[in-house]
Order: sequence, then C-alpha cells, then structure tokens
Amino acid sequence: MQSLINRVKPAKQAKPDPAPSRWAWRMQRLMLTPTFRFGLRVGLPFSLALVAGMIYLSDEARRGQLIEVYANARSSIEQRPEFMVKLMAIDGAGDRLAAQVRAAVPVEFPISSFDLDLAALRDTVTLLPGVKQASLRIKPGGLLQVSVEPRVPVAIWRNEDGLVLVDVDGSPIGKIENRADRTDLPLLVGEAANTRVPEALELFRTATPINARLRGLVRMGARRWDVVLDRDQRIMLPETQPVQALERVIALENAQEVLSRDVARVDMRLAQRPTVQMNKEATQEWWRIRQISGQ
Repeated sequence: MQSLINRVKPAKQAKPDPAPSRWAWRMQRLMLTPTFRFGLRVGLPFSLALVAGMIYLSDEARRGQLIEVYANARSSIEQRPEFMVKLMAIDGAGDRLAAQVRAAVPVEFPISSFDLDLAALRDTVTLLPGVKQASLRIKPGGLLQVSVEPRVPVAIWRNEDGLVLVDVDGSPIGKIENRADRTDLPLLVGEAANTRVPEALELFRTATPINARLRGLVRMGARRWDVVLDRDQRIMLPETQPVQALERVIALENAQEVLSRDVARVDMRLAQRPTVQMNKEATQEWWRIRQISGQ
C-alpha cells in the first residue's frame, strides 16, 4: 500500500503568466504617450480648476466682491505719490502758442500717470494750427513735459477768411487783423496761393532789386502769378518758369528803366513776345500827341 502511495505523485501546479492582460498592456502603452501624460499633468488640473472657478464665479455677489477688491488694489497703486503728475511744462512754444496748448490739453492736475493717454494728447496738440510736431513724456517729479516744434510763418495769405499766416508748406498758422502787424512777411493773394509758397518766396527773392515797390503776389486762376507793384503796375508771369521771366523783367528795368516809365502791365506770359501796356494817362497823352501831329 505504501508503495502504491509513493507511486502516486501530486500534479504540478501551472506557473502564472507574467505577461500583463490586454487592458493593462493598453493602459501602459497609453501612459507612455507624451500627449496623454501632458493631459494628466496639465490638462486635468486646469480643467478641474476651471470648473471650480466657474462654479465659484457663478454667484453674482462673489463676482462683485472680486471686482471691488481688484478696483481697490489698482486704485491704491495708481494713486501712489510716485505715479501722480502735478505740473505741465511746455518747451519750444511762445506765450501765445503755449496758451493754446494748455487750453487744448483737457487735464486737471494732479492726475495719475495711468490715466494719461499720451498718444491721444500728442495728437490733440499736433492738430493745433501753430504746431508742426509735438512729443509728450512724463519726467521724474510728476512733470508732464510737452515739447513743441512750432510752425514758422513765412508769408501772409489773403483769402476770403482774411489775413492768414502760413508756413513754408502753406499750412495756416493763425490770423492777423492788419497787414501792418507783419510787414516783414510777403503778401500772397488769390485762390490756392498757399499751395505754392516755395515758388512765391523764390519770386520775392528774385524781385529784391525792386523790393521797395513790391506790394505782393496774386495767384491768377490757381495757375500763375502776377507781381503787383506800386502805382498799380503788374508783371504778368507765365505758368512755367516764372522766376526766369521775372529775371528778364528785372534785367530790362536795370537796362532801360521799363518799370520807371508810364507802364501799367508787363506781360511775360508769352516768352517769345513780351508785351508792355501803357497806363491810361500815358495812352491818352500819346493819342493827343498823334492828333496834334496829324494836323
């Protein structure tokens, strides 16, 4: 019997399979994916925080408290003394233009630098007639520095609005009441005369020999110039090369004193055929002499 028991051996137990299950293998592969790992590390906490924040902010009273806290914190920072602007200084402008700049800048001091829109203020100052360019900056000590490059008047333009000062670009600067207020500036008259200011200044420089008799320039039909002298004399210049035509008239005056005679018009519109027109008194006298000679 004992020998029979010894012959019967217990069956061997099956070894467990070390390979993971299909789902465990898929999960391991998924955890090795960078996108999935980033989602677990960043996306999931962010989503949970977003949901929690939305739930918290869904209450109107809580939103109001947060807004109030933010506004108080911002106000406490902006109103600190080191951020306050107390004065405005204007450089590069005369008293009159400086007063215009101060009137155009709607700022009540003291004011926080956070409440100043320097770009908008610069545009406002630049739009003033007497300002060519402007720059604004806040300097230490609470000073708003406004640097202005003013327009320099080079001529007076008489139009339907009166007497207007213009710069070399023809931009209006301001009005004057009387011509006698700026006798140092040449006078331009006529439609669109301000669009040809450099050419007009060149004509004035060319007319220096007869400057004592020069009264101004008249723009005719927005096309050409008439040089107006005293004694109601005019030099009618062509559309093209008006400076050269005026130089010829100056040369004739120096050689033959044409403008010193009883001449009303010197017509230079046709370069090949200049024309001289006598004034009314000289014409009548000439006809009287002819009638006497004819008798």
